Amino acid sequence: MAYRPPVRRRGPRPSGPPRQLLQLQPLSTEELVTLPRATTVHDLADTLRVPPVELIKGLLRRGIMANINQVIDFDTAASLCDDLGYETILQTAQEKEVSVLSGARRALKEGAKGFAQRPPVVTIMGHVDHGKTSLLDAIRETKVTEGEAGGITQHIGAYQVEVDGHPITFVDTPGHQAFTAMRARGAHVTDIAIIVVAADDGVMPQTIEAINHARAARVPLIIAINKIDRPEANVDKVKAQLADQNVLIEEYGGDVVAAQVSARTRQGLPELLEQILLVAELEELAADPNRRAEGVVLEAHLDPQRGAMASILVQAGTLHIGDLVVLGETSARVRAMYDDLNKPIKIAGPSTPVNLLGLGAVPEPGDLFQVVADEKTARTMVESRERERQMQEAAPVNVLSLASMFEAVKSGVAKDLNVVLKTDVQGSIDPIRSSLQKLGDDHMHVNVLHAAAGTVTESDVMLAAASKGIVLGFNTRVEPGARRSADTAGVEIRTYEIIYNLVDEVEKALKGMLEPETIEIIEGKAEVRRVFTVGRRSAIAGSQVIEGKAMRNAMARVLRGGKVLADERVGGLKRFKDDAREVATGLECGITLDSFIDFEEGDIIEFYRKEKQAVS
Repeated sequence: MAYRPPVRRRGPRPSGPPRQLLQLQPLSTEELVTLPRATTVHDLADTLRVPPVELIKGLLRRGIMANINQVIDFDTAASLCDDLGYETILQTAQEKEVSVLSGARRALKEGAKGFAQRPPVVTIMGHVDHGKTSLLDAIRETKVTEGEAGGITQHIGAYQVEVDGHPITFVDTPGHQAFTAMRARGAHVTDIAIIVVAADDGVMPQTIEAINHARAARVPLIIAINKIDRPEANVDKVKAQLADQNVLIEEYGGDVVAAQVSARTRQGLPELLEQILLVAELEELAADPNRRAEGVVLEAHLDPQRGAMASILVQAGTLHIGDLVVLGETSARVRAMYDDLNKPIKIAGPSTPVNLLGLGAVPEPGDLFQVVADEKTARTMVESRERERQMQEAAPVNVLSLASMFEAVKSGVAKDLNVVLKTDVQGSIDPIRSSLQKLGDDHMHVNVLHAAAGTVTESDVMLAAASKGIVLGFNTRVEPGARRSADTAGVEIRTYEIIYNLVDEVEKALKGMLEPETIEIIEGKAEVRRVFTVGRRSAIAGSQVIEGKAMRNAMARVLRGGKVLADERVGGLKRFKDDAREVATGLECGITLDSFIDFEEGDIIEFYRKEKQAVS
């Protein structure tokens, strides 16, 4: 953990510096000491640069018998820091990972004892059908021996290949959504992202999305232009399309590495692997193999024969058979572990993927794991994590919204307003993005993480959550799954119908002048089962309520194939021949709108209302 300056927390300090702080240089009083939710006395002493015995005395005064390997929770560590005049804040898992990585790189530059280069961890992403799986399989087969023909016997979510004696770890994820979902949970797994683009198809919407997800994670990019063996391949067109997305390859004067490959013929694969090693060398990836192992859970499931299993990636230290490991909210002794070829191994160093057997429970993907000294320490950590989760579940979701941005800027917590922008058509993107990027000043500016045409999806919400941003929609709908994800993750989604209103509200948020927000509340949905024509200017949609409730005088949208055909007030709502104020889920009803009559069977009618929400 990087050294942080002391801050006076409350009351005047005794005259003269305390003996244990005499070695400290003069420091700013504006920064905080960030601590994890659980730490050892030894690590806390290293962080504060004080003798461990001083902390042990402080624990004794609190009635806690401890040695330097004792694990203490955040509250106890914070009280010890308070005694020494330090103010503390809780460190998130993501901040911890960034701190560990930056510290490792710094240690490698300085030649710190025990630190060594580690293999790069690579994730492959891109558009559907552009050959991600084929490329993974082709790279994987370079490792499989003749006796193992037919492929890897066990898939554990990650595997290693060797290039001229240098290993590379590939993490096999379903795509950029899983990549960002783990980052949103604080698990920063990837060192390098490979974006696969088919030479015959070019840059597609999911390609752009994958690029933006990798950029938001600040991960170096390598472009793999695949399918160059096809007659219709056009590599120059792909390079030009990438330049349109501000991805400038080295050939165009940029700093992004590009490799031309064919997963089918294996053409270009050696060059791609060499490029990965080159980028990894520039990143100066390092870890201490001599410490206790730490890392992240990639996958986990319950096997009928072998019980709970977890695929993990060791990120620091070395994991041994017999080690006691805490994974999320469970702990276990490592009885057996296997590599990606299902071969038993006894040790696993940094950047090594392994499969663990015999766990007491199934951890969650994205959970951090850590080797601890003894059973008591493991119980303490598990109980601490359980308490933290329960407190988080009980606490109200802290939503980062436009309304809260001004306070975040004033307090110095935020420097950028991260935005995911979704519009109705492609032509709306550039004028909105250009207007947003002109806002702000030296203290704050708008950063558009991703912009695309279409509805607001769960992937958009996940990207905003991982980047502590918001979602802005222009003339587009929010998918129900995205709305639920936003409520859970604490992400604000705002929709607009006029560009000026969108830009104006963001500008007011940056200046602390935002008015109360008008939010949209979905009341229910009905599916049209039959259409009754009444004259030439009226039609009744015989419908069944499939979600929530249908309401008279509410606003309603008519959706067909995901597109909005009408958006107007409900003119009438009937149950059989009687007027009704509302109709519940599962019941049938007749619906008329003020002017829309072109209903078809299968249309979805979505009922909603708008209300103002006070600025918090």
